[in-house]
Amino acid sequence: MANYLAQFQSIKSACDHIVISVEDVSDLWPTVKNAFEERLPFKRAILNNKTRNPVLVDKLPAEFILTTDARLRSRFPQEQLLFWFREPYASIVLVTCEDLDEFKTILKPRLKLIVQNDEREWFIVFVSKAHPNNDQATKMAKKVYARLEVDFSSKKRERCCKLDIHGPEPNFWEDLEIKIIESIRNTLDRRVQFYEDEIRKLSELRFMPIWNFCNFFILKESLAFMFEMAHLHEDALREYDELELCYLETVNMTGKQREFGGVENGDEEAALLNFENKPLTQIVQDDSFREFEFRQYLFACQSKLLFKLNRPFEVAARGYTFIISFSKALTQHENILPFCMREVWIITACLALISGTYSNYNEGLAAPDIEKEFYRLLGDLYSLCRVKFMRLAYIIGYGSDIERSPINSASLSMLPWPKPSVWPSVPPDASSEVLGKEKLILQATPRVKHFFIQRKPLPLEPSVLLREANRRRASFSAGNTFEMFDGRSAIDGSGSDAPLRMSSLNKAQTISMSRTNSSPGFGGSIDRPMRLAEIFVASEHALRQTISNPSLWKSLSSVEEFEQKYLELTKGAADNYHRSWWKRHGVVLDGEIAAVFFKHGNFDLAAKSYEKVCALYSGEGWQDLLAEVLPNLAECQKILNDQAGYLSSCVRLLSLDKGLFSVKERQAFQSEVVSIAHSEMEHPVPLDVSSLITFSGNPGPPSVLCDGDPGTLSVTVWSGFPDDITLDSLSLTLAATYNADEGAKALKSSIATVLKPGRNTITVDLPPQKPGSYVLGVLTGQIGQLRFRSHSFSKVGPADSDDFMSYEKPTRPILKVFNPRPLVDLAAATSSPLLINEAQWIGIIVRPIDYSLKGAVLHIDTGPGLTIEESHVIEIESYIEVSQRAGDIANSNSALNDCFLSDNKDFERLSLHDGRIQLPDWASNVTSILWIPVCAIDNNLARGSSTVNPQRQSIVDGMRTIALKLEFGVSHNQIFDRTIAVHFTDPFHVSTRVADKCNDGTLLLQVILHSEVKATLNIFDAWLDLQDGFVHTGKDDGRPISGFFPLVVSPTSRAGILFSICLGNTIAEVEDVAVQPESLLNIRYGIFGDRTAGAHPPVTAESNGSEGTRQDLIFRSALVLQRPVLDPSLAVGFLPLPSDGLRVGQLINMNWRVERLKEFDQSKDYQCNDEVLYEVDANSDNWMIAGRKRGHVSLPTEQGSRIVISVLCVPLVAGYVRPPQLGLPDIDQANISCNPPGPHLICVLPPALSSSFCIPA
Repeated sequence: MANYLAQFQSIKSACDHIVISVEDVSDLWPTVKNAFEERLPFKRAILNNKTRNPVLVDKLPAEFILTTDARLRSRFPQEQLLFWFREPYASIVLVTCEDLDEFKTILKPRLKLIVQNDEREWFIVFVSKAHPNNDQATKMAKKVYARLEVDFSSKKRERCCKLDIHGPEPNFWEDLEIKIIESIRNTLDRRVQFYEDEIRKLSELRFMPIWNFCNFFILKESLAFMFEMAHLHEDALREYDELELCYLETVNMTGKQREFGGVENGDEEAALLNFENKPLTQIVQDDSFREFEFRQYLFACQSKLLFKLNRPFEVAARGYTFIISFSKALTQHENILPFCMREVWIITACLALISGTYSNYNEGLAAPDIEKEFYRLLGDLYSLCRVKFMRLAYIIGYGSDIERSPINSASLSMLPWPKPSVWPSVPPDASSEVLGKEKLILQATPRVKHFFIQRKPLPLEPSVLLREANRRRASFSAGNTFEMFDGRSAIDGSGSDAPLRMSSLNKAQTISMSRTNSSPGFGGSIDRPMRLAEIFVASEHALRQTISNPSLWKSLSSVEEFEQKYLELTKGAADNYHRSWWKRHGVVLDGEIAAVFFKHGNFDLAAKSYEKVCALYSGEGWQDLLAEVLPNLAECQKILNDQAGYLSSCVRLLSLDKGLFSVKERQAFQSEVVSIAHSEMEHPVPLDVSSLITFSGNPGPPSVLCDGDPGTLSVTVWSGFPDDITLDSLSLTLAATYNADEGAKALKSSIATVLKPGRNTITVDLPPQKPGSYVLGVLTGQIGQLRFRSHSFSKVGPADSDDFMSYEKPTRPILKVFNPRPLVDLAAATSSPLLINEAQWIGIIVRPIDYSLKGAVLHIDTGPGLTIEESHVIEIESYIEVSQRAGDIANSNSALNDCFLSDNKDFERLSLHDGRIQLPDWASNVTSILWIPVCAIDNNLARGSSTVNPQRQSIVDGMRTIALKLEFGVSHNQIFDRTIAVHFTDPFHVSTRVADKCNDGTLLLQVILHSEVKATLNIFDAWLDLQDGFVHTGKDDGRPISGFFPLVVSPTSRAGILFSICLGNTIAEVEDVAVQPESLLNIRYGIFGDRTAGAHPPVTAESNGSEGTRQDLIFRSALVLQRPVLDPSLAVGFLPLPSDGLRVGQLINMNWRVERLKEFDQSKDYQCNDEVLYEVDANSDNWMIAGRKRGHVSLPTEQGSRIVISVLCVPLVAGYVRPPQLGLPDIDQANISCNPPGPHLICVLPPALSSSFCIPA
């Protein structure tokens, strides 16, 4: 079967679609050919896959071929079975007949002969040529077709259809397509079953000696190709996958040594997507194929099917995996392959996959996840190609032009050298090239980094190339080992692979080599090792023979071409990584692109790329990598005169771990910052130093202030600068935690601050803040003309560490300002009244509430009627409360009386200056009492009352106020205002009553003295100056018996004094005596009281008096005595109300009868005339007066005259209410007799119920 391999390949290339044979019995094909071919390809064909599941094929290509065509000529039976996939899948028989007899005698026997082969899927198309206007011909055609159906169709299957040329059947083409698809499906199922049976038979012989993989391959690929022709690409792909697995098992079978391949010219160029690269007949070996070519062929077939399935992503995924696995196979056979065959093949394979998959990929059609993964695979392919390309460049001497970055070092240092059995030797005519390489090696100098940073170059090789190359030479002379390492080191930028200059004593014998395979014989002996320049030249010549692709070799022909190709591959990898999940890989590769830009002076683009890389390394915390790239960014920014960026880079360099740079290098960073800061900056911008200068509050609880208090705030600042640095200005913002909208408040330091390396403590003034918790916000300041800011918080480091810096999460409050609360309380020492018109001590209790009153100033302002006795000093003493509940300090006004003065009290005399008193320091934290001498002035004479008309003096009359304003706090920012009311009163309240009336007209007047103060009053003397119309009996001075005195009156008690008086002459009788309208009571008394309890002896008496002496005080009170009127002149009587009662809202008449009891005597009663003024007094809430409330009525002066005063009223509320009262304002109450008297309360009923009825009409 393997002999048909060439024929199989030719058949595959010539046949790529399904064939439908046409048996033209009646020469009709030229007539219907165009109509049939217009239906191709078939739309929405349903075929069965390998598992007999229906699959919808949108467009099934096919071709109609006549059976007389040479392509369908008869073949040998074995050949037909082997290549059965190219045989027709359906047979169409075209017939026509216009006579029934002709059909029976000629056409029917011929058709029977044609369709007798049961293996073919056939059906008959009857073509009617009858014109629609020819009824006879039409009827005859119908009879013939009906007979045709009877003879060739059955109930199981309809095998006939009719085509009318002049009037086609409406469903003919649909019926035709259904029959063709059915025939194709049946044929396909039958052939698939055949191939499966044959493949199964061969698979059972796989581990037997007679096994032949070529036979298995022809059957398996025939089945796959048949699926591909039927557009069942999934099944075809599955067959190729199984074929690959079977081949790998065959290859790995022990006992058979097969050629690997890959030694022919052009084999180094991968053919992963070109399945026609080599004919199969060229790679066949015994009963199988060479692995190198055949595995690429299988992958190319799989890729072709995946592209047809629109799955380029899977091609990329499979391709990357295939390259990795196939490179391992190349490594195993590296000793028989051309020099660097593996690297070259991987490069061409990656480029071919990238080009093929990207050209077949339609962006936007795949799901986002698949699309990102696709670009990730392309990035991996570019990266793999890039690494292999750098390895080839290094081998031929371009190592000094490769950036020794971390990614390049990591990739190349782990990549092994090529391992040929014999390292290539220098061609005999390459001495000039060797000399040129040596010059380049000697002239190559490493680039000095900015800030003179010295770093050991990162390696780009797994081991020393010089040793590796000489070790793999055909013969090695150990005696010449000294030449390998003697001489000065030549700098080529290769790190550990730095070449050594060789002494030019003897030249090596040149050995000719055809191709750099290690298998040919290698003659001659080598008496010395190769120098590095010779290794480069030998590798370049060997690689030139390996690479057959001109474009690839051109990219290695010069440094410029190498850099161009290197940049292309790096950009490709970076761009694809940026569009995938692995964006960080793209950023890292941007750094490699930036290195090329930097080398060629394109600093703008280099800086942009370096910024991305530094941002990535900084965000990930990769400080070692950042230390490699950040100096390059700083150098670009300095060249571009980007002062802001350059300063930021210097700060970031200083922020890195101290072990990454030496002290001198860090000092160089700081000097750059300071130098630019004190120079003329064109565009000063704030510099973020959060990573370099951090700050936090001091350890322990946060500072506490009261609302409105200023203070100071201590902040710990860590400096990452290696030396001292002077901050010309420094400010710190506080952010309120209670309100995010509250703006930050800046705290400024007034002096320059010098930060030492490590830990520093600074103190800033703190103005009054609003209540709440505050955290540190932003630290800002200025160095020269440079403004900087830091919003990085730090925790306090260990006690033995001054440079501990770490982030604090969450931020700890540094300041707490309490809500407004009472900080101090001012209250009167006593609520008892003091003596009016006498100098008295007012006690003011000053109570600090958990707040210092140091330096407090009290402003005193007295109200009207109150003055301060400035001739006396003000006293202050400590004060201790007796009963005070815990936690009730702020609201303890009710307990002010339960207090006493400390025995071991502090005492001090103070002076009042402009109404101000400064409290002593000892009173700043203790409760103290301030005694202020004042005098309440009242020029009105005290008036007594009688039992008939007990009028008392209002408490408001003796009230005085004193306004206090206390300024306290650090800067007297706290102000407490309070106005204290102080009650002043007379020592007595006097009331009188007539105790008895004697028969001789003598009146016993009892004067009752009510004590108004909480002090003991001693009455030493009392006398009464009577008003006009009254005289004393027996004595002229009106003094009681002296034996009654001194009379002691206890606090709030009463005492009484009797005076005997009688009626005397009036003004009319004695006209030469001055009129005294009221009586005057005079009392000489003394007071014994304590100022802490209330009234006390006057200040003058306390200060000047000594023990045993007294100072008497005089109290006077006016008394109005009315002469008794025994016969009233008028009688007012309340007339009875209606008997049915009063109701709310009912009008009633209130009637009063006024009667004159005696005749008018003008000389004695001037008020009794014929006009009487009346007034009705009623509560407006209870009554509505409808008549006149006030007016005059005429009442004759004769005795017995009477009049009725009537007022119309309406009660407003129900219940017992006080009725309206009638009064006579111009007549004294003593001359009025109430007879009958009016009731105190009357009953008012609710309003009467009312209802309404709806009367129907």
